[in-house]
Amino acid sequence: MGIFDGIMGNASEIDAGKAEKELNELLAESETVEHAYQLIRDMFIFTNRRLILVDKQGVTGKKTEYHSIPYGNITHFSVETAGSFDLDAELKIWLSGSSAPIEKTFNKQLNIFKVQRVLAEYVTK
Repeated sequence: MGIFDGIMGNASEIDAGKAEKELNELLAESETVEHAYQLIRDMFIFTNRRLILVDKQGVTGKKTEYHSIPYGNITHFSVETAGSFDLDAELKIWLSGSSAPIEKTFNKQLNIFKVQRVLAEYVTK
C-alpha cells in the first residue's frame, strides 16, 4: 500500500496469513482468514465464517475495536468502480436492522470485482 493511498483513505489487499497471525486470539478454532485488506492501521478481514472490521483507535493504535459481522446478517451490498478520473472504488454493505451501509474505499489498483466476488460467495451460502 502506497503512502498516497493511505492518506487518501484507500484500502489495499494484504497477505491473509499475516492477518491471520495478527488475529489469532480472535479467531474460532476452525476459522481461517481467506482475504484481508488494510487501510493505514485499520483492516477488514474475510474469514470462512464472518467479516471482521478492525478499527485501531487513538494516536498509538493500542486501543482496538473488532466488529464481527456474520455473513448471514448482510442483506445486500454494492460496488462502485473507479472511473477514468476517480482515485478509488467503493464497497457498501447493508446489515439487517440497519438503514445506513458500512462503506469501505479501495484504491484503483485493487480489483473491486474480486472483493465483490468474495463477498457474494459468502453471502449466498
